[in-house]
Amino acid sequence: DDDTFSNVFCEHSKKLINVHLFALAAKFYSLYNLGVCTPLEDILEALRGDNQGIRGIKTDEFMNNKKSHEVQVMSELVNNIANYCGIKQVIDIGSGKGYLSSFLSMQYNLKVYGIDSSNTNTNGAHERNRKLKKHWRAYQSRGRANLESQTLEKANDRPAESEIKCKAINEKPLNNHSSLQSQDQVTIQDLVPSCGSTEIATSETSKHTEVDLVAQTQSDESKLSEEVLAVLNVLPADAVEVFSSSQWNCGELCEEEKAQRKMASVKAKESKSSESNLYFPLTSCITAETELSDIITDLEDCMMVGLHTCGDLAANTLRIFTAKPEIKAVCSVGCCYHLLSEQFENQEDCPEEVWGFPMCQYLKDQGWCCGRNARMSACLALERVAVGQMLPTESLFYRAVLQVIIEEIYGVTKSDRHVGKTFSKSSSFIDYVRKSLKKLELDDSKLPDSCIMDYYEKYKHRMNELEAFNMLKVVLAPCIEVLILLDRLCYLKEQDNIAWSGLVKLFDPVKSPRCYAVIALKKQSC
Repeated sequence: DDDTFSNVFCEHSKKLINVHLFALAAKFYSLYNLGVCTPLEDILEALRGDNQGIRGIKTDEFMNNKKSHEVQVMSELVNNIANYCGIKQVIDIGSGKGYLSSFLSMQYNLKVYGIDSSNTNTNGAHERNRKLKKHWRAYQSRGRANLESQTLEKANDRPAESEIKCKAINEKPLNNHSSLQSQDQVTIQDLVPSCGSTEIATSETSKHTEVDLVAQTQSDESKLSEEVLAVLNVLPADAVEVFSSSQWNCGELCEEEKAQRKMASVKAKESKSSESNLYFPLTSCITAETELSDIITDLEDCMMVGLHTCGDLAANTLRIFTAKPEIKAVCSVGCCYHLLSEQFENQEDCPEEVWGFPMCQYLKDQGWCCGRNARMSACLALERVAVGQMLPTESLFYRAVLQVIIEEIYGVTKSDRHVGKTFSKSSSFIDYVRKSLKKLELDDSKLPDSCIMDYYEKYKHRMNELEAFNMLKVVLAPCIEVLILLDRLCYLKEQDNIAWSGLVKLFDPVKSPRCYAVIALKKQSC
């Protein structure tokens, strides 16, 4: 009912008069309550079909907790989308230090191009990827040692059971092979449509079946510990040596199975020589007009991903996806809403420019504008505040008083320069103000310490007001984020070449506040 929240603000003064109703209204218009998101479990189940995928090592051994959580969840989804569409190439837009790109290439054997505008990030990603490969090889060696040790222990403890298992292994791969050959690509009826070529999918299935014959023998031989399985499964096909039949000591194999294993070994070696480097960090500034073929010479059918693409980059990722026929799918998690360009915020500037907001025709027709303050609020983390991670009230107070000082003393109301993280490097309010003025290129010599402290004392008693005001902004944050995300989703819904699109909550919002992904798949002929 439109009248439910009519008493939140005073009809005449427009001031907030009912805080409780304000909070209820904000909750009502959140993404969770609107019911427009597709559950992650549902889309993974639809994409996988009967294939439950693989489990890898925990990334928190070489990433912080937040990044580990993001990379684990998003890489699994990206891999399932790539498999469903029958593609092996992934383009990571705004790849930064290459966390997601490295993991996609090493865990899932995908060919990943990581594109970032910062040459420093690209060089850092190269070096980090080199070190990560050594880390991966260490897990490989440790996993193989554990595998051999546990195999010997089981053989000594239960020789009779081992004989039965070995006999079963000789028969089982052939049965699996025939059943996999006759299996069609999984279809997703209502949730996700068919994507990509059936011929490609069939070819990929056949290819994986031959290589997986060796892995099947390995997994059926004994029930290894979860740690060993995790280490082996995380490695790509070209990083795991193919075990010969003599290593397993399971008796004589039939000639047909020997031939099949020989073929799998040859193909694995070919794959190792041709795909020894599956991650390629590149430096380039991406815009809506970017021609990917100018950056990636061997561009093929692929999908585009972005983990916390900043400002307009998230919008441009979707525009490139819809415009380029070779990009079959997209999975984009945006961030930094305050850096979005808005078409109707400064209407006199650049009328022909491509804007970050709004994207969809519906909001364009309405001339919708959020404004910088609202977009800044959209970046706040309600879920973190809800579990006790309170707002940095003192640093916000410092910043608010500083703004009064530069307006009243220096007459500056707008600047292209930023104060940044000066608070954490300051020993006092005076130190904070002087460091900030230097960053803003303002002369601090005209401002004595006593004057600075006068401003502090003048507004100190209003710190509680500032905290209450910022808490209201936090409560409102999900509503503004809804507007930005639904704008992007509606833009995809307006395109003729999109078969399915949706919003998916990927991450735990306490660990990663910008947790929503915009996902879309092209129609088969597109």
